[in-house]
Amino acid sequence: MTRTSSALLRSPVAALLAVLLAASGVLLGAGGAQAAGYRYWSFWEGDGKSWAYATQGPSLVRPDDGTVQGFRFAVSEDSADADRPRHAPDFGAICADTPAKGGAKRVALVIDPGTAEDAPAGEKPPALRTACAQVAPDASSAEALASVAKPLRYDSSAMICAISGYPKTGCGEQVSGDGSKKDGSGKDGSGKPSAPEASSAPAADDGDSGGGPSAGLLLGIGAVLLLGVAAVFQARRRR
Repeated sequence: MTRTSSALLRSPVAALLAVLLAASGVLLGAGGAQAAGYRYWSFWEGDGKSWAYATQGPSLVRPDDGTVQGFRFAVSEDSADADRPRHAPDFGAICADTPAKGGAKRVALVIDPGTAEDAPAGEKPPALRTACAQVAPDASSAEALASVAKPLRYDSSAMICAISGYPKTGCGEQVSGDGSKKDGSGKDGSGKPSAPEASSAPAADDGDSGGGPSAGLLLGIGAVLLLGVAAVFQARRRR
């Protein structure tokens, strides 16, 4: 085979591989775009300087006097992705006008309804606010919240759905990567959004709503690339 014919043979093979690689990139990008999250109120604990995602739900936590806790409404995939309250966890500033009282404890609360980007369709988030709850010594975080932020709304599984009436509807609904509502059901167990009985952020479903490409998609990409490699090998054998 002449040098010219070899070059002509390699050109379509190279073009084929370029097309295959481009297609793989598009498919992988499409898989990443399927990332889904949940719209819900997350629960946080402050140490005076920063926020940490709570490991228990607010009805289980019995905060001490001087504790700072936060609630943030947003769309997130899991606890690592969750948005923190946008106010410093400063007990002294929040409870400055609430003097200590015998037989009661003070719990500083930051209630952050989030941004318009995370709000349900047709709703506008109220302004962020802070409150100093003065409650019984054995009161839970949920009871402290109820004393300053009514009305609260819960679902049948005791998941907190609304604080001070926001949002008006919905409860831990799943949304697709572009923010549109995908599934109106809340999650329980390990996949349940922050709630009185569980504060772990919801995990993605096992189906196609996960954050990365599915196994079927990866297998398809692998098969396409193998066909490309086989074409190159076959071309070399024909020289």
